Amino acid sequence: MQRSMPLNGDDSAAYAMRQIDPDVVAAYPITPQTELMQNFAQFHADGDVRTELITVESEHSAMSACVGASAAGGRVMTATSSQGLALMWEILYIAASYRLPIAMNVINRALSGPINIHCDHSDSMGSRDTGWLQIYGENPQEAYDNTIQAVRIAEHMDLRLPVMCMQDGFITSHAVERVDMLEDEVVQEFVGEFEPQYPLLDLENPVTYGPLDLYDYFFEHKMQQIDAMSRAEKVVREIGKEYEKISGRSYQMLETFGMEDAETAVIVLSSTAGTTRSTVKDLREQGKKVGMVKIRCFRPFPTDELIDVLKGVKVVGTLDRSDGLGAYGAPLFNETRNTLYDEDEKPDVVDYVFGLGGRDIGKREITDVYSQLEKIASTGEVERRISYLGVRE
Repeated sequence: MQRSMPLNGDDSAAYAMRQIDPDVVAAYPITPQTELMQNFAQFHADGDVRTELITVESEHSAMSACVGASAAGGRVMTATSSQGLALMWEILYIAASYRLPIAMNVINRALSGPINIHCDHSDSMGSRDTGWLQIYGENPQEAYDNTIQAVRIAEHMDLRLPVMCMQDGFITSHAVERVDMLEDEVVQEFVGEFEPQYPLLDLENPVTYGPLDLYDYFFEHKMQQIDAMSRAEKVVREIGKEYEKISGRSYQMLETFGMEDAETAVIVLSSTAGTTRSTVKDLREQGKKVGMVKIRCFRPFPTDELIDVLKGVKVVGTLDRSDGLGAYGAPLFNETRNTLYDEDEKPDVVDYVFGLGGRDIGKREITDVYSQLEKIASTGEVERRISYLGVRE
């Protein structure tokens, strides 16, 4: 049994956190994440959760509190955006290297400067190699569903790694849509009781966290973390299948639309998938063989699955909402091109950076992208490998 409510992305993530009822939540406000934690704090004030809510003095302190609480043996969650995520930077690595299953919502917002409170992916893309899994949501429904799944994924015994759930600031976080929610007891049964591993508070089996680890063992300990990440794809798929049984909603590493016979395709993250999907529908009605791939899980990157869905495609365009300053192309472009590098038959890949600082992208711009991809497919010539959509030049 599910019930539907009009919720924005912040509300839906907070509602999921209420149903999960974690042991500890550390909170610090930052736009556009503030409403999420504000709502959860209201649940706490109303006695709807048993959570120990810690209101700290900074995001660095928030993640530090999460590390301590998780190491002590608690189920731990938090949320942040932009500069807040950047302020957590050093502690993100510590949480992942200590194999602490923390779940965190990240409401994507541009990194300063100049100061900007609107969406791009520079914050989460900057943290993509910290050792956290990264799951991107398209709408408030996915923000809700991903938050619940993140807890199970992080705590899986083959993994024990922290998970970030991303959604687009204001575009998703403050836009109201219908969200189908599970009953509280169903969520509680799905996440289950938390089983801590090597908790600091187990006085019968004392452990040490944070020792000095030099070249004689550091590499081997890193390999354990790397091996765990290599198992993450399997875990994400398993949890997605379990979640489908209780919700009716299917979740994989990526999602495709119109890819069965596509000759050109766009790869995208988060809310822009909705606009792209609508554009594909329009172009399909005109007889164009176009498709879309929405990457849901960016870390780990779905390498084998992406190779499979792009077979037969002539040209691929990646839509990046952040730039790889000083690199040849932005993150999604680099991951895609690198994935395809060793394939004997592979599509050409071009990059389109868009939406920095929250600049809007519409069907017109995405239609232009498909037109350019079609031209490349017919001529075999790439005039510009990396383009910037909607910028005044």
